[in-house]
Amino acid sequence: MNKIEKLIAELCPDGVEFKALKEVALVSRGKRLTKRKLDPKGRFPVYSGGVTPMGYYGQYNQPANTVTVVKYGTAGFVNYIMKEFWANDVCYCLKPFDSTITLDKYLFYTLKSRQNLIQSLAIDAIPAHLPTEVIKNFRIPIPPLGVQHEIVRILDTFSELEAELEAELEAELEARRKQYEYYRERLLSFDNAPPPVIYNKHVQCVAVDEIATLQRGTSITRKEITNGNIPVVAGGRKPAYFHNNANRGGETIVVAGSGAYAGFVSFWKESIFVSDGFSIKSNGSQTLTKYIFYVLKSNQNQIYNMKQRGGGVPHIYIKNIAPFRIPVPPLEIQHEIVDILDKFDALVNDLSIGLPAEINARRKQYEYYRDRLLTFKEAA
Repeated sequence: MNKIEKLIAELCPDGVEFKALKEVALVSRGKRLTKRKLDPKGRFPVYSGGVTPMGYYGQYNQPANTVTVVKYGTAGFVNYIMKEFWANDVCYCLKPFDSTITLDKYLFYTLKSRQNLIQSLAIDAIPAHLPTEVIKNFRIPIPPLGVQHEIVRILDTFSELEAELEAELEAELEARRKQYEYYRERLLSFDNAPPPVIYNKHVQCVAVDEIATLQRGTSITRKEITNGNIPVVAGGRKPAYFHNNANRGGETIVVAGSGAYAGFVSFWKESIFVSDGFSIKSNGSQTLTKYIFYVLKSNQNQIYNMKQRGGGVPHIYIKNIAPFRIPVPPLEIQHEIVDILDKFDALVNDLSIGLPAEINARRKQYEYYRDRLLTFKEAA
């Protein structure tokens, strides 16, 4: 029997009392502060409806070690602010009435473990919001103070270890990303090709439109989009929507056409619907579409610099990419380059393998143990 189990058996053998938040803590909202009043030189972070501070200010209206729950925006997100801060009026601030009954850090951990439930109670509107009465009446277990202290001690230790491990994994992941980019640049530089690519003959550079078909996407409004399973590629790093119909199939490169992601190069293997932007596909048997993608991706910054502005919005067009010249080695060399870079890419980016999966597993392990610690039988 561990220490928590012994304390529960000793202090609350018949279960734990559950209380509404308004019975154990002051639930208040912050005070409105507009973006115009933010001060980049201010000492105190300003928390609003987001996960991170919206900026800084020269004053604070909440003390350190305050639990917050977002009302609007990311409604239901639970946070613990360890320094003085300014709370905007779109988040709730929770402070226990009596620290001999409820610890602020225990309050945070128990609400964080129930964050998904709290978020599900938000009203689905524009914007989504968590009503005051809902959060005030949200019930949580209040075990004896000794149990709370032990839970906080364990979870603080776990949090520190999890943060250290995650930082190490993130650092390793960043190192792998840089390693991947380095080898990509080396593999695609044919002036002095390194092993395992051994090719000493001249490599011809040709324009993209000489080896590939470039085709504009099809404009589609949100009203026309059905709830299907075909990704609609409209410029971002992920599908914007899903549709029932596709206008591209097989291996396809997509270059985002306008907005914040204008010029972003992505690669798709499944059927997709290209909306904002244009597609690129090899037009012959001597050039791999995936190889063209890797060359363009290695020149991503140069492609971003091709953007033109129209009506205040950045755009990139087929005419910008069509004459862009890329090296085209023999097909066997392309296959070898693609194979090497695919392996690097999977290690760095695929959430099902490699370091990202390990980071995700660490988080789930911590959350599982936290939720176990904060699950109590309710007293009759």
